[in-house]
Amino acid sequence: MVNLGIDDTYAIERMHTLILHPEFPGEAYVWRMDDSIISTERDLIFCQADTGTYEIQLEIVDKQNPVKHQFKVVVWEEQVAYSPYISRVLEYNPAPGQFINTMPQYEEGDTYATMLQKVEASIAGTNRSLISLGAWGGYVTFAFDHSVVNSPKQADFLIEGNSFYASTTSKGGSSEPGIVTVSIDVNQNGLPDDPFYQLAGSEYANPNTLHHYSLTYYRTPANHTPQPDKKNSLTDSTYVRWTDNQNQAGYLHKNTFHTQEYFPQWLADSALTFVGSRLPNNAYDPNGKGAYWIQQPFEYGYADCHPNDSIARCSFDIDWAVTDEGKPIYLPCVDFVRVYTGVFQQCGWTGEISTEISHARDLHVE
Repeated sequence: MVNLGIDDTYAIERMHTLILHPEFPGEAYVWRMDDSIISTERDLIFCQADTGTYEIQLEIVDKQNPVKHQFKVVVWEEQVAYSPYISRVLEYNPAPGQFINTMPQYEEGDTYATMLQKVEASIAGTNRSLISLGAWGGYVTFAFDHSVVNSPKQADFLIEGNSFYASTTSKGGSSEPGIVTVSIDVNQNGLPDDPFYQLAGSEYANPNTLHHYSLTYYRTPANHTPQPDKKNSLTDSTYVRWTDNQNQAGYLHKNTFHTQEYFPQWLADSALTFVGSRLPNNAYDPNGKGAYWIQQPFEYGYADCHPNDSIARCSFDIDWAVTDEGKPIYLPCVDFVRVYTGVFQQCGWTGEISTEISHARDLHVE
């Protein structure tokens, strides 16, 4: 006998992911619950926020060996109440920037592991210390102590930063949009090594948004000679060299207000490469003199884009998820959240646009 690979009964805690994989091949797969089709993929990703017994039927469509199998999943209450806040930080890979090595503070001898601990201490639980992701592409990946369930027609989680409006009459001010991506722990190893899906915000379909963008930053050589620009308060206008896949090249500037090294000092790499979507520039100089820069927020779907008290605009819906080709994909839950700086723009003496985050929480856990 060949085992189908699907048991008759499963028992899991709520808000935890169950991955079911039938061993029998077929022309098509149909998973039903309460007479409704819940998936037509071969593998079923099951996750529920409510306790109870769920009756599920698997139908394998095949001319020679059709299969129908009934089973149930018992979902119970967790033994220890879940926290709505970040539980773990799994990756911190910032791009160079004016706040890198200070948010959090790098100290001589720090390694990737110790910096990861500092980031986790900054933003996990109820802590709200800002961390910087640096210029475009720099990112952080975190998880909760449970799967974040995709609730129909509701925002699922919230991310806070340090964005603000310049006045009550204009939303322009400080807005450094970060793109949010999510992933399910399909291989169940607790690591963020499964595919990530971008949550398509308001600018995803903007013709000026570059998808599949790639950019490399190069560590400044020890014998580099700075090129000051006093007019724009820059101590070095040729500080960190960069190149991208659009045949463009240039430099990140170093300003007089941040004198530390901008390249992550706990890394030995001579170059850092990032891949993702690049959003349109959102900052402008209203008087053309470089004295004052305004960063306009995008409508929705980005971290550190609106003030934290704008809860709806700082919240994210898993239903916004799209594939690398831009096609909507249904995710019943997510286990990992990754945020990366989405705009690649420098604003004179105020420095590069760099996403900062301080806090996140699951909106479905009290």
